[in-house]
Amino acid sequence: MHKKECFYLGKIARKFSFKGEVLIYLDTDEPELYENLESVFVELNKSLVPFFIEKSALHKDKFLRVRFEDIDSEAAADEIMNCEIYLPLSMLPKLEGNKFYYHEIVGFEVEDVRLGTIGTMKGVNDSNAQPLFEILNGEIEILVPMIDDFIVKIDRGNKKVILNTPVGLVDLYLGS
Repeated sequence: MHKKECFYLGKIARKFSFKGEVLIYLDTDEPELYENLESVFVELNKSLVPFFIEKSALHKDKFLRVRFEDIDSEAAADEIMNCEIYLPLSMLPKLEGNKFYYHEIVGFEVEDVRLGTIGTMKGVNDSNAQPLFEILNGEIEILVPMIDDFIVKIDRGNKKVILNTPVGLVDLYLGS
């Protein structure tokens, strides 16, 4: 399994017992969806390695207490400490309407209701307080704040994101 075929679920945060149990921090708004997993992919040495789960239970909101097969001591748990956890993209719950996963809109055509087609979705930059749509128009990168009021429609069928940007925002990049 390649990382591009997976989504980041969380990170092994700390040991829970001397028998190798660990707590996984779940980076999700719905941790209960991941309570009964059979396996996960653990990133070890830049490779995704499948780990099978013997038992698991939610622990204090955002943590999953896990007992992996073949991890039966503190020393074994130490070897996977702080490793990132991934699941296949096929395990993501389907979203509808204008809700979307960042990866699913990459490559979509971006249309502004006022200006028409303004480019292709390169991705979403969420490294700042305000996530930004990264839109490529030829060699020009257009950054548009990801604000619900700007999003008119996510058209999955036609692979299109339709936006209603404020006058001047996109024009700033295109020089029009």
